[in-house]
Amino acid sequence: MYIKIYKNGEHVLVAACDKEVLGKTLKHGKTVVEISRAFYEGKYVSEEEFKKALEEATTANLFGEKTINFAIKCGLIDPDSVIIIDGVPHAQIFRV
Repeated sequence: MYIKIYKNGEHVLVAACDKEVLGKTLKHGKTVVEISRAFYEGKYVSEEEFKKALEEATTANLFGEKTINFAIKCGLIDPDSVIIIDGVPHAQIFRV
């Protein structure tokens, strides 16, 4: 998985995606979502590093089957909160 971490004060955003979807443009009706290299391509990490980053995140934006399934396995997202955009699973985490 690729992750990129953005910090702003106490807020930590983790952008993460599968290698296979990095750089893809997804379409759903009139909506277009780009899984841009600029936003998501930080560091290619192990599951352990990914889990640690998610546990510290206040917000996370996730794309891809492996990324989503691992976050579900760790209990960090509910499977019912996953949406599919152009065949690619997507979920977000918000901690308030």
